[in-house]
Amino acid sequence: MDPVSSSIFPAELFLKNDRRLHENLTREELISSVRERNEGFITKSNSVVVKTGIFTGRTPKDKYVVKSQKTADRVWWGSVNQPITEEQFDRILHDQLEYLKDKELFLQELSVGDVESMCLPITVITETAWHSLFSLNLFKPRVNTPHKVKLPALTIIHTPGFQIDPLTAGIYSGVFIILNLERMIISIAGTAYAGEIKKSVFSVMNYIFPEQKMLTMHCSANLGPEGDSALFFGLSGTGKTTLSSSQDRYLIGDDEHGWMEDGLINLEGGCYAKTIKLKESREPFIWKAANSAGSVLENVIYDPGSDILDFDSAGITENTRAAYPLSAISSLDLGKIYPPPKNIFFLTADAFGILPPISNLDYSQAVYHLLTGYTAKIAATEQGLGSEPCATFSTCFAEPFLTLPPRVYADLFQERIGRYKPTIWLINTGWIKGPYGVGSRIELEYTRAMISAAIQGNIKLSKSYLDPIFGLRIPREVSGVPAELLNPRRLWKNTSAYDQAARSLNEKFELNYLRFNF
Repeated sequence: MDPVSSSIFPAELFLKNDRRLHENLTREELISSVRERNEGFITKSNSVVVKTGIFTGRTPKDKYVVKSQKTADRVWWGSVNQPITEEQFDRILHDQLEYLKDKELFLQELSVGDVESMCLPITVITETAWHSLFSLNLFKPRVNTPHKVKLPALTIIHTPGFQIDPLTAGIYSGVFIILNLERMIISIAGTAYAGEIKKSVFSVMNYIFPEQKMLTMHCSANLGPEGDSALFFGLSGTGKTTLSSSQDRYLIGDDEHGWMEDGLINLEGGCYAKTIKLKESREPFIWKAANSAGSVLENVIYDPGSDILDFDSAGITENTRAAYPLSAISSLDLGKIYPPPKNIFFLTADAFGILPPISNLDYSQAVYHLLTGYTAKIAATEQGLGSEPCATFSTCFAEPFLTLPPRVYADLFQERIGRYKPTIWLINTGWIKGPYGVGSRIELEYTRAMISAAIQGNIKLSKSYLDPIFGLRIPREVSGVPAELLNPRRLWKNTSAYDQAARSLNEKFELNYLRFNF
């Protein structure tokens, strides 16, 4: 068996066969294809409801990066980026292409990045219409204009219906997500969860763009009426999407951005929002977008007879999602470069009830917290009650998607904030008055009030005090927020227990930081 030649563009292999290849179908055409092929339900508003099968989230153990001469010394190898040989990749790709020989295929030519300065062309080839629609929603249209920086084209070959023999292939399971960063091919098989497409492309961006002095960031961003931008970093469940979608500001994007030397750019063309417990009253923009024509709804419970979407149900998974183009929620120009941020928010849902609802960070603390990427997860019992929260650290708030060592991104971040001097905040959207099971989660209206006051410059840091354990500068008053909520220690009935819990959490921070060997 001959390995697949790196000089052959995969699409050329498909075109040699006498089967149907659907190129660059519109949203309307893809919706019709989903209906004709029975890939999912079409609601009365023309949103597309699909199920992803056994996999309703990413499978990190099945992600690999091809280790070659060029990548051996650059990639951040380890549990996130597991090495696979070029020979293994060739054999796997050969089998994947053989599987596709008799399949009907959908191809979309798209792009990510800045359409003028740094555009990464991508071609998504998949065996399902709904994944093609997902890709059309999430990425930007291909624009054939000259760019200041010419980047190699990326091809994604996506076969959710194909599973390989893991023993023969020498991999963990029959599922695989393989990044060949030298040949610019992403190979995905065995899983229908569409997030693998999105996050694999982000992993490639994290490899290519920093070399061009662009800081790639897993964050949302918005813009005020006066042209002031803000960034929101945070892991799942911290409120990143919710808090950046504000009625008095414009959404630049909800997940992936680049900070170039002259400003911010939205790297994607769409949003991939979690929809569990989605309410029109609380998140009207996301609600409207999720119910718009062409929106792809993953694993949301739907009754075709009544045309009712049950966003409250976790009957399939808690990780229900809506994928829609940014145009469904924002009127901003996708290709424009926006001003550097005036404010940066690090969001954490601290289930230990230790961190203050809002605090200010100096620049050394900001780099520390970027590298830390902290939140806390809750382990629930069968009765739905909480046990001990679990501290979770994801460096740069994006650890599963980093292809270079974290310090590369931290150094770029440090250079950017040193140059543009934003104000940086740590926001706890989690628990106050005690840990999960004792205290309560802070009200969304208070978190919104704190962020609004920070953006408007209405928080007097001269009246703040210094937390003795974490060194955070905590304001004593914020308009619209009860003053007693700002001091987490005073909210605990037993302040000695708070001190002990705070020291314990700080030790977890420091122990995590040691793994970077700085």
